[in-house]
Amino acid sequence: MNKHITTGLVASALTLGLWNCKTTDPEPSPYESGVYIANQGNFSQNNGSVTYIPTGSSTAQTNIFVAANPTLTVSGGVQDIADVNGKSLILIDNTAASQDKVEIGEDGSFKSRATLKTPDIENPRRAVYAAPNKAYVSCWDVSGSYSAGTFYKDPGYVAVVDVNAGTVTKKISAVKAAEGMVLVGSEVFVGSASYSGGTALAIINVNTDEVVQKVDMGGEAEPIAVDANGRLWVLVGQTMICYNAGARTVEKRVPLNATPTSMAISRDRRSFYFSTNNRTYRFAITDTSVPGTAVQNRSFSAIGIDPNTGMFYGSQNPVSYAQAGYVIRYQESGALIDSVRAEIAPSRFFFR
Repeated sequence: MNKHITTGLVASALTLGLWNCKTTDPEPSPYESGVYIANQGNFSQNNGSVTYIPTGSSTAQTNIFVAANPTLTVSGGVQDIADVNGKSLILIDNTAASQDKVEIGEDGSFKSRATLKTPDIENPRRAVYAAPNKAYVSCWDVSGSYSAGTFYKDPGYVAVVDVNAGTVTKKISAVKAAEGMVLVGSEVFVGSASYSGGTALAIINVNTDEVVQKVDMGGEAEPIAVDANGRLWVLVGQTMICYNAGARTVEKRVPLNATPTSMAISRDRRSFYFSTNNRTYRFAITDTSVPGTAVQNRSFSAIGIDPNTGMFYGSQNPVSYAQAGYVIRYQESGALIDSVRAEIAPSRFFFR
């Protein structure tokens, strides 16, 4: 055979082989699109878990972290789930000392990449995106005696996590019982847990990982979300405060008339839902008071709003925490969609 023809055939074969290698479809991810549910479980039994409901489905897939990692266990209550640059963070609180952890897994598959443990992680509560490849995890720190009034260490801290390396690079001293966090521009606002007695918001610059200011809010402050106008809303007792983060000023206070059991912002970020006294209400960011008519004649232990569809998710638990809870879903209009059985004590939603 002609040498040039032979060379051409070999080159073509190599090109085809390389093309086939480059265009091979990636392995499908089993948990690609839907909602993750953090289940706290029964506190004394450390049996929390992660539930997944695929988009368009009415059937939950249970205990998906263990399904993806058969040699691992959750071994605690799942407090929160977050996503940072293709990595999933699962915050786990165990009743036993030195057993708390954060599991870092791959998005879409939940396969474990790293585990963060004590002393870096003690009583983890919430996680937020801080910067590319960087997450903040709020931690109460080591707990003390509740009866003696020393349960919450003062202050708690925020762990700075490199999600690629799977390491904690710094612990930022924040506020007592550090818990809720919201990113506003280049700053993260950190509040305190309910009944902790902490009244300040710690403001952390994400570029320096330093607290730049603490603002006393006059009560236990839980930052909730940033609205469509760029204003931060903070829950302080029975009042929602509209806070101008740039100017460091309170712009408005909206009385709720009761302490909410759960709260979430709408898809368009122009209103809030909250549950209290066996009812769920909605108020607009332009309101000065809460409308008297409830949007649902029931309350929920947790509320989540799907940012893609506006669908409302509300969790309810049976009297006994030995039984699975349910997630009740509504259209944005308020029309009932369905009720999906989850696992024990569904408490947080993360949409993907």
